[in-house]
This record gives sequence, structure tokens and C-alpha cells, in this order.
Amino acid sequence: MPLNTRRAGIGAALLQRSLAALVAAFVLLPAGHAATDAGSSRSKSSAKVSAKPGAKATAKVAPKAKRRAAVAAAPARPSYGQIAGLHATPDDLALKSSVALVIDQDTQEVLLQKNQSAVLPIASLTKLMTGTVISEARLPMDEVITITQDDVDTEKGSGSRLRPGTTLTRAEAMHLALMSSENRAAHALGRTYPGGLSAFVSAMNAKARQLGMTSTTYVEPTGLSSRNQSSARDLAILVSAASNDPMLREYSTSHGAQVAVGKRVLQYNNTNRLVKNPDWDIGVQKTGYISEAGQCLVMQARIAGRKVIMVFLDSAGKLSRIADAERVRRWVEHNASSLTPVNGLPVRTSVARRQGSNS
Repeated sequence: MPLNTRRAGIGAALLQRSLAALVAAFVLLPAGHAATDAGSSRSKSSAKVSAKPGAKATAKVAPKAKRRAAVAAAPARPSYGQIAGLHATPDDLALKSSVALVIDQDTQEVLLQKNQSAVLPIASLTKLMTGTVISEARLPMDEVITITQDDVDTEKGSGSRLRPGTTLTRAEAMHLALMSSENRAAHALGRTYPGGLSAFVSAMNAKARQLGMTSTTYVEPTGLSSRNQSSARDLAILVSAASNDPMLREYSTSHGAQVAVGKRVLQYNNTNRLVKNPDWDIGVQKTGYISEAGQCLVMQARIAGRKVIMVFLDSAGKLSRIADAERVRRWVEHNASSLTPVNGLPVRTSVARRQGSNS
């Protein structure tokens, strides 16, 4: 079922217009407006009610609430994919993601593709590479690490329940980063890597080159930066490699976990609701979101006897990445006996073929 693929090189004129739109969208709007995939802690209500006898109660809104209301009223920032016009690319499944890639992991055949070569911000999908580097470094996972002020997000202003001074094991930080997309946990993993954060980012990019991810760049371990960018083709390679790591499989698909933080016990849940769905057999997964990237999702799952890798980037709505995955699953199931790969660029690397898959 061939699908037209829109190439990233749109032409000099369109590129100039896109860059101009990027400046207008991401420079002029308030900083910190972009939300992240990891849920931030909700602050207590700052509205106070005062009333005199016989008088109607009036609400006094605190300055912080006013600032939040002003940010909420700001128009949503368009994603890079929207600015480049990638959402206009048609596909037979009516996917809401502007970029999609579905491949058979064993044969490396491309079953469905849509703008697979477009290079876009990948948000918290970054954490799958963060986990890969930590796992392959064979660091002591029971070692206690401390969340510091350096781990606090100053780029997007995202919240976290892991306050500076919180201690947890490296294994717990890895679990929270992969399952709940915990940004401070992911940053702490990179910061405590031998040689520090810069050495860790270098290791991330070195691993990408080793895997053959030629369109991928990392600048930090959380995905909060829009300069962490990749293509669907490259991410499919990463997912294939990650699916062979038992720790990444376990932590990314875990339904939930409790972490003791001082006198508190914090409950964390998976950002991907499909891991709890009995209709799905997921080997490894990761979600992601910042405004520049849109809603993102990568997965390896067994569908109709196939090991299938799915990549969805820049999905339009909060639940649309899940809906796109469901559409693809039904499509593969209903066409299992007659599914014909598209005539596109297969995802073939010596690493992916040598490693295969264990899930």
C-alpha cells in the first residue's frame, strides 16, 4: 500500500518561510509555554475567597495565578512539522502524526511510511538513548545518586516531584526516566556519568553513529531541548537495538512503580496507556512531547505474529499518537495474510540485522 513521502528538502524559498515562521512562533511567545511529556506537579490553588457578612464572596487571584492564566491564554505554538507543512501529507490510514514509519523488525521491510526522512525534534524519545548509554556503561545500578539544582529544568520550566536533595538509586532513576519520562531523573543519569554531562552527551552521539543513525543529534539527555533531533528511520534503528536490552524492555513497559523519597512514597505511572491494554504485546516503548516536537511515540510490539516497530512523530493531539498506533495495529491484523510492503527505503543496518530481537 504505497504512501507518498514528503522530502525534507522543500526548496530554498519554502525553507526561508519556514525559518521565518519558526522565529515568530518560538522566539516571540513566552518562554516556558512548551509543556513536556512528564506531568508536572500541580500547585495548590492560589485563589483566595474573602467575604463580609451580607456581601457576595469575591475571588482574589494571586499574581502567580495571573501569570499562569496569561500563559494559558497564549496561542499554541506550532510544531516544526506543522511549520514545514508535513501534516498536509496524505496517507491511507488518515494518521494524525505528520511522520510515521512501520517496519517488520525481522525482515526490515517497510510496511508503511510517511515523511520518514524528515528530521524533527524528538522530545522525550531522547530518553531511550539515555537508557541505552547507561545500560551499556555497566555502571552500578544500586549506587545512590542525588538530585541537585543542576537537574532542575530551566529551559521549559517543567515540574518534578524529585526535589533537589532527593536521593535514589541509579536503577530507580532509570526506571522513572523510561516509564514516567521523569526529566530530573534522566538529567541526573547523564550528570553522574563518568566524565560528567558533556561526556554523556558525547557517548549518546557516538552510540547513534555506531547504530547508523545518520540524521540524529543529541545535546542533552532529557529531550527538553528542541535541538535533540532525529528522523523516523533513525528512531526505528534505535528501537530495534533497545528491544534487545532486558532492562530497557522491563523499565519502559512497567505499568507503575513506587519510590520512597524521604518520608514520602511516590507513585509513578507509565506515560503510555497501551502498556496496560491486553490487546497489546509491547516489547519496548517511549513517549515524548514538547511543543516543538508535538506528540511522539515509538514502540516495538508483536502484532499478528510479526515483530513490528512503529514510529510516530509530531502527532496533532494529546491522544492522537495512541489512536495512530491503534489504527496501525488493526491494519496489520486485518491484512496479516496479504500485507505488502511499500516501495520505500528499507531500514537496513548491519547492527539491526546482527542483533535481531528477543522480545
